[in-house]
Amino acid sequence: MTAGTIVLLRHARTAYNAGLRLQGQIDIPLDEVGRWQAEQGARALAASHKASLVVASDLQRAQDTAAAYARHLDLEVVPDAGLRERSFGDWEGLTDAEIAERWPQEHAVWRSGGEPAANGVESKEVTARRMEEAVLRHAAGLGQGETLVVVSHGSAITQAITRLLGLDPATWRGLHGLHNVHWSHLRASGPGASPAWRLVAHNVGAGYPLDTWQAGPESRQ
Repeated sequence: MTAGTIVLLRHARTAYNAGLRLQGQIDIPLDEVGRWQAEQGARALAASHKASLVVASDLQRAQDTAAAYARHLDLEVVPDAGLRERSFGDWEGLTDAEIAERWPQEHAVWRSGGEPAANGVESKEVTARRMEEAVLRHAAGLGQGETLVVVSHGSAITQAITRLLGLDPATWRGLHGLHNVHWSHLRASGPGASPAWRLVAHNVGAGYPLDTWQAGPESRQ
């Protein structure tokens, strides 16, 4: 038994997103634009995917984004710390330029796709494994005709999808990250098929031009 469909949704915008600061596991709330994104994205997602179960990272930005969607279906959001963003340790809260200035060698390794030896930075493999375990645990309680919606974070979702597709998160970098309140859609493969999941759609959103989506409702006036 497993859900036939898994939808992985990235949370809405925060002040750290807007300021290009690395969030990691810092618990940052949605900003004004993020709250608008959450509502618009919720309507679009509810129109295309009717979840039987909604689970989310226990960080507030994911919880609030999930709640906006779950309200359309009269569902409660199930929190799961296993769906948190990848930890970036000492780098959390800093801009890319600040990280490069303080840790130039480690930053260069990170930007080249490697694993930086910086204090508290979680490896992509570890992130992928805990994400996969959480996603599949929740999916296992559903049937083939049901949909699981998972609300999580940019890097964590990328690593999870890579692993669910049978690829190595430590070396494969072929998947572009999700914009805020955009989602990926995976379908279960046939019995015994490998990989067990197939990517149907990626980085799908509410249909706004990206500059409008990032600027918020005032840009539409």
